[in-house]
Amino acid sequence: MQQHTIAVIGGTGKAGTYLVKALITKGYKLGMLVRNPEKATGLQHPQINIVVGTVHQADAINKVLKDCTAVISTLGLGIPASEPGIFSQSTRNILLAMQQQQIGRYLVITGLNVDTPSDHKGPETAAGTAWMKEHFPISTADKQSEYSLLADSTAAWTMVRLPRIEQTDLLKEIIVSLEDCPGNSISASSLAHFLIEQINAETYIRKAPFIADK
Repeated sequence: MQQHTIAVIGGTGKAGTYLVKALITKGYKLGMLVRNPEKATGLQHPQINIVVGTVHQADAINKVLKDCTAVISTLGLGIPASEPGIFSQSTRNILLAMQQQQIGRYLVITGLNVDTPSDHKGPETAAGTAWMKEHFPISTADKQSEYSLLADSTAAWTMVRLPRIEQTDLLKEIIVSLEDCPGNSISASSLAHFLIEQINAETYIRKAPFIADK
């Protein structure tokens, strides 16, 4: 089986740090885009190529994707918070760079508030979606726009929709659904391993599964 070099976007966040650790443990080489240079000093590793820049910079995106065979984005709003539109802008630039460099596989995480045509959201997920639309209308609309960009693209994408992320090394059994969020939380380690499994899997290509701890 081909060993991939993975481009990681958002690798210093609460989900990304666990993803990077799991990828390194499994022997992958990484290209990492890091917004804050001071965070790069703690990421020195022979398997990691650090590119300092933002998702708004096409040259930085192209540089971090160079020689990679898949892209995984665990991008969050960050600290300090990124400007509105960060999610759709990131995916727009990544899809363009992927097309230019002939990279097919793209994995990205998002919240349970994103809607897709296959959804049959239960009362709890529907209430959570409505709450996000009311209290965070800009970021919620932007994440929905991100999904639309993916759906309109030709990439082999998977958008993983998540409940609350628990920062733990504990690997838990997970449940996956294309219709409704099956739980209230997901272990960051379980999420990392699920994302890595999807690099070579075809089950959820061009789909947006919910995942949660069982």
